[in-house]
Amino acid sequence: MVLSRRTFSALAGTTALGLTLSGSDGAFARATAPTGPAPQPPGADGTRHTVGFDKYSMLVDGRRVVLWSGEVHPFRLPSPSLWRDVLEKLRAHGYNTISVYVSWNYHSPAPGQYDFTGVRDLDLFLRTAAETGLYVILRPGPYINAEVDAGGFPGWLTATRGTARTSDPTYLSYVDEWLTAVNRIAVRHLYTHGGGTIVLYQLENEYANHVTSPRGLDYMAHLYAKVRADGIDVPLFHNDKGRNGYWAPGTFDTGGESGRYLYGFDGYPSPLAPPPDWGYYGIGGTKGGSTASPETPGLLAEFGGGWFDPWGGVEFDGKGYAESARTRDAAYERRFYLTNLANGIKVHNVYMTFGGTSWGWLPAPVVYTSYDYGAALDEARRPTPKLVPMHQLGQLLHSVPDLAKLDRAADIQVGARGGGSGADAGITAYHLVNPDTEAHFHILRNDRADDVLAAVPLAGVNVPLQVPVPGLDARLLATGLPLGRRTLRYSSAQPMLWLTAGRQDIAVFTGRKGEATRTAVECASEPAVTVLEGKADHVYTSGALRVDAELGGLTRVLVEGGGTDAPFLLLLADDETSVRLWRHDTPSGPVLAYGPALLRTAALRDTTVHLTGDTVEAADLEVWGPRGMSEVVWNQGTLKAWATTSGSLRAEQRLPGVTAVHLPALGNWRFHAENPESDAEFDDSAWKIAGRTSSYSTTPVPAGQPVLFADDYGFHYGDVWYRGRFEEAGAAGAVRAAESVSLSYVTGTQGLLMAWLDGKPLGTHRMPVPDKSTVRKGTWSATATFPVRYTSGPHVLSVLVRRMQHDMDGAAKDTHKAARGLTAVTFAGASPAVTWRIQGEAAPDPVRGPLNHGGLYGERQGWHLPEFADSGWKVVDFPRAARGQGVAWYRTGFRLAIDPGVDASIGLTLTDDPARAYRVQIFLNGWNMGQYINDVGPQHTFVLPNGVLRTRGANTLALAVLSDGTTPAGPGEVKLTLMGSAAGGVPVTPVDSPGRAPAR
Repeated sequence: MVLSRRTFSALAGTTALGLTLSGSDGAFARATAPTGPAPQPPGADGTRHTVGFDKYSMLVDGRRVVLWSGEVHPFRLPSPSLWRDVLEKLRAHGYNTISVYVSWNYHSPAPGQYDFTGVRDLDLFLRTAAETGLYVILRPGPYINAEVDAGGFPGWLTATRGTARTSDPTYLSYVDEWLTAVNRIAVRHLYTHGGGTIVLYQLENEYANHVTSPRGLDYMAHLYAKVRADGIDVPLFHNDKGRNGYWAPGTFDTGGESGRYLYGFDGYPSPLAPPPDWGYYGIGGTKGGSTASPETPGLLAEFGGGWFDPWGGVEFDGKGYAESARTRDAAYERRFYLTNLANGIKVHNVYMTFGGTSWGWLPAPVVYTSYDYGAALDEARRPTPKLVPMHQLGQLLHSVPDLAKLDRAADIQVGARGGGSGADAGITAYHLVNPDTEAHFHILRNDRADDVLAAVPLAGVNVPLQVPVPGLDARLLATGLPLGRRTLRYSSAQPMLWLTAGRQDIAVFTGRKGEATRTAVECASEPAVTVLEGKADHVYTSGALRVDAELGGLTRVLVEGGGTDAPFLLLLADDETSVRLWRHDTPSGPVLAYGPALLRTAALRDTTVHLTGDTVEAADLEVWGPRGMSEVVWNQGTLKAWATTSGSLRAEQRLPGVTAVHLPALGNWRFHAENPESDAEFDDSAWKIAGRTSSYSTTPVPAGQPVLFADDYGFHYGDVWYRGRFEEAGAAGAVRAAESVSLSYVTGTQGLLMAWLDGKPLGTHRMPVPDKSTVRKGTWSATATFPVRYTSGPHVLSVLVRRMQHDMDGAAKDTHKAARGLTAVTFAGASPAVTWRIQGEAAPDPVRGPLNHGGLYGERQGWHLPEFADSGWKVVDFPRAARGQGVAWYRTGFRLAIDPGVDASIGLTLTDDPARAYRVQIFLNGWNMGQYINDVGPQHTFVLPNGVLRTRGANTLALAVLSDGTTPAGPGEVKLTLMGSAAGGVPVTPVDSPGRAPAR
C-alpha cells in the first residue's frame, strides 16, 4: 500500500521534513526571483545555501541559474587522477554542471559489502567536482541502465528472492542498504550544507512501469522517504522514459511534502529529423515534455549527445563512434540544443559528454568495450569540434542571466533567400522575451541542407536583419541585451559572453567562418572607434554604432565615449577562434584568456595572474582581468608580458606546443597454452557441485536437470567452466553409448560455448552477430549439438561458456535475472547420469574490484597480473597463426618515458585478417581494459588510461586469446597508438598497486 503520511514522516525524519521552504536559512527557496546575475561558480565553501526552483529555472541562493550539464561516469574512467582532467575540460568549455550515475554493481561485490575506495572513491570524485566549480546532479539508482551490466544491479542481486524495481520487501531491503551506503557520502557533499555541490538528486531511472499500481506507487514513495530520511535535502526528480508525464509532481505519495520535487524526462531524437518541441512550442499537456509539470522548470535529464553502438557495429554501419559524432555534430547541437532552450528547458543534461570506457565486465550486452558514444569529449579525453557550441552556449548562459527567465513572445514572420520564406525555406523561428529586462531572443533553425539568408524582423529593429543560417544549423540572436554599461541593439552574430575586466566591458560574438555580420550597440552620442585587429566597417546612425565585419580569426573593435566613460571592446570570433577564448571567474573578478588549447585554472595573487592549461600547437597568450594585473604565470612559469591597446596583458613569447611522443614497438611476447580444465585428468575436486534444484532466475529450470545457472553458484562475471562426469548407460552387457550431446546455454550478446569430451574438442557454438532487428536484444539462448564417440569407462564433459553480461531490466521485468551459462544438457541415443561441478571467477580483486576478471584458468592463477613470473613461457613473435579450440595467453612488457609535462593519451590497436575467428581480453598491469572480437568488431583500438598505464616506467601487457579452432587465430599486429597529446595535463597517480593472484 502507499505509505501513509504518518509512516512517511516517521521514516523521513523531522530533520529532513522540517526545513523551511523559503528564507535564507532554508534548504529551498520557493519565492520567484527577478532576473539578476547568476550565482558565482559553486564550491565546498562551508556555507549553507538555498536550492530551489520556480516554473522558470533553478534558484540558488535566490539567484536564477540554468544548469548546463554534461553526463560523466567516473566508473568508466578507472583512474581518479584523470577525473580532474575531464572535469576541468568540461568546466572550461562552458558546462556549469555534471550529471553522475553511481553504479551499484561497481561498489558492491556481495550483499552488505560496499566499497568506496580507490577507483570507486565517490567522495573523491565529488570533492574534485566541487574544487572544479561544477554543480552535481547525483543519480544513484538503484537502477541506472547506462548500458552497464544488469543496468547497474550487482551480480549477486540476480540470484536473490524478490522482484526488482517494485515494492517487494526483499528487494527494498537491499535497496535501503545501497542507498544508506551511497547517501552517507552524498549528504556530505550537498550544496545546501556547504560541503559540496550536489544540487539535484534523482529517484530511480526511466521507471515506465507500474505507474498506476501499488507495486510502483509504493516503490517510488519508499525511495522518496528513504532519501529524505538519509538527510538529502536538495530537490529530487525522476527522469521519464520519453514524454509520458510519468511520476510528475502529485502522482505519488511524498508524505505531504510539496515544492521539492521536479518532473524530468529523457529524449534521444533522430538526428535525421527536425528537432522536436518539448515545451513552450510543443503539443502541451502530459505528452508535451516539460508541459507535464508547468510549475517546475523544464528538466531534460538526458538528451542525446550521441548514441551507443552494438557488437558488429550495425548501428553505424560498421563505422563506429566516429559516425555517431558525425551525425550528431556541432551543427546538430546548435539545432537541437537551441530548440530545447527555446522550449523552456533550464536543466539541460547532455548524455554523454564524456563516455569513457566500459572496461572489464562492466558493459551491458548491447555494447562493446568503448563507450565513446560520439561524445563531445572523446574516449581518449580529447576535445572534439562538438565542444565548440557547448563552449559558446555555456559561456552565454553564465554571462546573460536574462536567458534563465523567458516567456514565449509573439511569433515573427521570417523571409528568406534560398528557397522561399519562413517555413517554406526550412526556417523555424522562435521568439522569447525576458519579462523583467525585456531583452528579446530569437532562435532561427534551418532544417534544410541548403544555406539560407533569413530576413528577420527583430524586436525593436525597424528593418529586417539579414542573417545567414547555414544548412541544418541554427543560431541565437538577441536584442535589447545589456552588455555591461552598454546595450546591444541587435547582431546577426550569436552572443557568446560579456564581462567587465578592469575599466572596460568586453563582449564576444560568434558565427561560422566567412560569414558577414552586422552588430549594433546603442550609444547616446557618436563614439570614438578603433579597429585594433581584423577588418571592420563602422558607422554611427540612429543612436547606435553599427559594425560590419566578416568572421575570420579575431576581429577587435574598441569603442570609447559615446555617452559612457567605460571603454567597450567588441570581439568578433569565428568558431575555431571562439573556442580559444576562456572565461574563468575568480574572487577578484573574471579573467578572459585567449590563445591556448585549454585554460584549466586562473587565480589572482597580488598583481599576478596564475594560469594553468594545455597547448597542442604553439600559441599566443593574452589575458584580460581586474585592474592592477601586471604579471602572468603559465603552468608555474613566469612570462614577460606587455600591455596591449586592447586592455590586456600579452606574453612576449609564444607558449610552446607539445613535444613529440615516441612509443616503443611491442615484441618479446611470451606464450602459454591454457584451459587445463578440458583435460579429463584435471583435478576439479575444489569446484562447487552444481546440484541445486531451484532458482530465482526468470529462466525456468528444465525438468529433470540440476540448476546449472552460473549466478546461482556465486559466479557473476566473465567465463565459467563446467565439468560433468558420467558413465555409459545400461546394465552390464547392455551398454548404450550416446550418439550426440546437446548443450543448451544462455548468454549476453556475442556469448559462446566450447566443449570437450575426455580432453578432445567437440566444437564451438557462437551466438549470432546482432542485426538491425536484434540490436537491443540482451539475452540470447541456443542449443549446440555435437556428435560424440567414446568407449567404455568414466567420461568427462568439459564446457567453457563465455557468458558475456547480464541483460538490463529496463522494463522492470527482472530480465537481469535471466540465466547465464549452461541451462540443460541432454544426450541422444543414451541417457547417462551426469554429475556437474562449476567454476567461475575467483574472489574480487581488492584493488580492481569485482568486474575485473572472470573464470579463465589464467585469471584464477594471476597470469594477468604484472608480478606473475612468466620467464618459463615460450618466446614467440606476432603475427600468430595457430589453430586450435581453447585459450592461449601472451605476455610482454614495455617501458614508457613520456615527458612529465605532456599528457599523452595512448591506446592499444589490434588488427588482423577479419576472417580469423578469435577474441582477446586485454589486461594492462592487471586491469582488464576490454574485449576484442577480431571477426566481429567494430572496435580495434582500446584506450589505456594514464594511471593504469604508467607513462614513465614499466608496464605489463597480457592477452588472453580465445579461439574456436575453425580458423587460424592471431593476434596479428598489436601496437601502441598515440591518440592525442598536449603540453600540460594534470598530475597522475598510478592506480595499479602490487597485486596478488586471487584465491582459487
